[in-house]
Amino acid sequence: MRVIGLMSGTSFDAIEAAAADLTLDGDSLLLKPLGHLSVPYPHELRDLIAATLPPAATTTQAVCALDTGIGQAFAGAAVRALRELCDGTADLVVSHGQTLHHWVEDGTVRGTLQLGQPAWIAEATGLPVVSDLRSRDVAAGGQGAPLVAITDGLLLSALPGTPAALNLGGIANVTVLAAGAEPLAFDTGPANALLDAAVHHFTDGAVAFDEDGHRAAAGRTSPELLRVLLDDPYYRRPAPKSTGKEHFHLPYLLRALATAPVPAVEDVLATLTRLTAVTVADACRAHGVTQLVVSGGGLRNPVLMRMLAEELPGVPLRPSDALGLPSVAKEALAFAVLGFLTAHGLPGALPSGTGARRATLLGSITPGLAPLRLPDPAARPPRLLTITH
Repeated sequence: MRVIGLMSGTSFDAIEAAAADLTLDGDSLLLKPLGHLSVPYPHELRDLIAATLPPAATTTQAVCALDTGIGQAFAGAAVRALRELCDGTADLVVSHGQTLHHWVEDGTVRGTLQLGQPAWIAEATGLPVVSDLRSRDVAAGGQGAPLVAITDGLLLSALPGTPAALNLGGIANVTVLAAGAEPLAFDTGPANALLDAAVHHFTDGAVAFDEDGHRAAAGRTSPELLRVLLDDPYYRRPAPKSTGKEHFHLPYLLRALATAPVPAVEDVLATLTRLTAVTVADACRAHGVTQLVVSGGGLRNPVLMRMLAEELPGVPLRPSDALGLPSVAKEALAFAVLGFLTAHGLPGALPSGTGARRATLLGSITPGLAPLRLPDPAARPPRLLTITH
């Protein structure tokens, strides 16, 4: 089955589109990557997303406009992926959409909202679309996140020791695979969320992120600010757990700076980069991680990667590319896998990764132009991910 995966994370800078040929072969899921596209959001749509995200107030009109605008943007990315990555032929599109709100109270997820009306994608491509992949897990008592755990677990299963997969997006999440145990997955805290917010704020919107970590590299960690940030109760909650920009946002950072002022912007950025490294490292040590496979935008920040290595001496770090899974496309490919599993009648969420009562089939399916025809249900779920080329 040829599947296109679409993803926009908490940084909401672009839509990531990746395509793959996926096949079940006994206990193995064979994945052949076909390529990746990064399609920036139109500026006005990105501005509307930024203006609507928590803690901002919004209106149902703005939510409706976003649902349509994001759906149309995802449809455009899907059309390009179909043409440029798939030679015009695919079987399924899987759309994560754009998370607008992840509703967490006292560690319990009450609901989650991803926008991007899938009808626009189905109409533009003619293909069936799997979307709204998080809500079913939440309904089963889970966190609805991180959903990359099943792909990570399959990828890590061939590695020795206690490997972990780390994704550094707006929020950092890890999947840990200990011997004889089901994968454990959770959000460790902010990766780029606070960094991006700080850069945007202190440059009056002129710069969106700290490219290559240059500004953080010119600063020094403030022990006082780091101590205030690390005092957040989220870090002490047991896994599984999840969070997002409804918690780690600019007002959150400004409150911390009011408690522990840091005059130099570069020192603020250095401290936020160190915060990510420390919280990821603490999570890895707590679970005995022996090697770390890294993906996501933070992988391109050499200062963050250096700090991670400093905080985790003796733990090898390598990109997911080393295992054959392109790091820039990993999340989009992971959602392609989830849609493939749904189409084959297989659960896509792991209770050990989300805390749900049971493993559930994920998502809703929007038919394409032709009558909906799904494959015969698979006899059993895969236990290993094999990357082919």
